[in-house]
Amino acid sequence: MNRANENQLMAEQAQEALWIALRTGKLRGGQFLSMSQLVEILGFPISAIREAVKQAGSRSLLATLPKRGVQVMEVRPETIRECLDFRMALDQEGARRRIAGRNLSGLNALQGRHEEMRNAARTDRARDLPPKAIEVDLSLHDYLAEGLGNSHLADAYAANRMRIAIIQNARPFLQDRIASAMEEHLAIIDALQCGDAETAISAIRNHCERTLRWWGVT
Repeated sequence: MNRANENQLMAEQAQEALWIALRTGKLRGGQFLSMSQLVEILGFPISAIREAVKQAGSRSLLATLPKRGVQVMEVRPETIRECLDFRMALDQEGARRRIAGRNLSGLNALQGRHEEMRNAARTDRARDLPPKAIEVDLSLHDYLAEGLGNSHLADAYAANRMRIAIIQNARPFLQDRIASAMEEHLAIIDALQCGDAETAISAIRNHCERTLRWWGVT
């Protein structure tokens, strides 16, 4: 492997390490970091870190601050509102396209996972559920995004998914919200199974509105 390819591979690995740090909450919303701190946290040379930061900046995940380093996206009400509204629009279009194309395989498995998570959230076993609950929660949104059948929309969804991960890490996924979110998702899944686009779109809007209220955003 030549030097150029090695540098490219290193940059890609640094970017993936940065994505993981943002998704898992190792880097928190609004956090300030110097480039040297990022090098230490992520474990890659500064040249690779600079490229990763550039990619993150193009997705509004980080902001570069001259002579100060970087700041992770701040979790503000307007940011929460815009990210959830963006996801809702893609979810609704994904639902329309899946129903119109009768591309609905995999719904039974999704339904089963959501019912299991909802039932677990109604018991004391929910105390260790938040990471699993987020995974189940994202599975439906991913399913709807995959129904878009458009690589550009898929890229936009993936970037917004990262922004929402930063938002989710700012507040624990509480037991009562896990149960209600699963119920809202099950209503969407039911509408998809029935091939009812209008009801699916309405259920997606309801889910977005209730999520915004849970965040205290109007």
